[in-house]
Amino acid sequence: MSQASHIPVMLGEVLHALEPRDGALFIDGTFGAGGYSRGILSAAACKLIGIDRDPSVQPAATQLVQASGGRFSFAEAPFSAMAEILAARGIDHVDGIVLDIGVSSMQIDQAERGFSFMRKGPLDMRMAASGPTAADAVNRLKESELADIFYVYGEERRSRRIAKFICSARAEAKIETTDRLADIVTRATGGKHSKIHPATKVFQALRIFVNDELGELARALEAAEQLLAPLGRLVVVTFHSLEDRMVKTFLRSRAGLAGGGGSRYEPAVEAGPAPSFSLLTRRAVAASDAEAADNPRARSAKLRAAIRTEAPAWSDSPELHTSIVSLARLEAAL
Repeated sequence: MSQASHIPVMLGEVLHALEPRDGALFIDGTFGAGGYSRGILSAAACKLIGIDRDPSVQPAATQLVQASGGRFSFAEAPFSAMAEILAARGIDHVDGIVLDIGVSSMQIDQAERGFSFMRKGPLDMRMAASGPTAADAVNRLKESELADIFYVYGEERRSRRIAKFICSARAEAKIETTDRLADIVTRATGGKHSKIHPATKVFQALRIFVNDELGELARALEAAEQLLAPLGRLVVVTFHSLEDRMVKTFLRSRAGLAGGGGSRYEPAVEAGPAPSFSLLTRRAVAASDAEAADNPRARSAKLRAAIRTEAPAWSDSPELHTSIVSLARLEAAL
């Protein structure tokens, strides 16, 4: 596999926002190939805990553990479990957290993982090695549930027609491979190919659903709020509008910017809890034109960052928990 596959997106911007410093402790919540972790450890004499639920990253993590001189450690787990990981090590706060949301180039490049319709393989899509697969979803869920997943998580306008075609096809034979699903979606959408393959949004939606990516992100944001010390920094890089919208909503809310300021026609919104974050980035930061030209994955990347205040963490985040089809519903059907 080429080294180009492992180029960390917006590394310079991440380090600028995170500001690694000597003696501090950081979390890389999406270790992947270790690009951010190596960058952070090189930027300062700090310590770092890497987290990733994908067991295939273990060799890269082990190599960095051995090369770090005791400054790096690793946990195989979802990043939403960062509080439990720290508690098991007797740690109650950190100075910075970075999250790179979404599927990695490594995962896409492995046909046996089933993330890409460009590579024939089993319809899996799991980032971890357990739980229901994408094949389980397309063969077990109701037509209306599949349509909801495609529409909400993939923003696919032809979701109902695609779900109908899938249910008709699975009545003849189970849908078990990436190429068969891609073919069904292509037929459902008229077989026309533009710059974007007809199956792109469906595969994206299934991946988000199978891995509960939005639920994981919501839980990770809440955990970060609890774990960051005052002046600690949270840096999040997203690659999809749903993820970016969630991060934006959370940070603006926690910075006290969710409501309006009132006017003579509309009274001001009643003050909520004290802001637990102050924004480092009022708008999302995009990759430079040069990076986007060199690394296609960077073209859709958006970075948002904030600094933890001394105010207590908020008690709940109802605006973050908006799952439309529960993964537990699929697990119960198996």
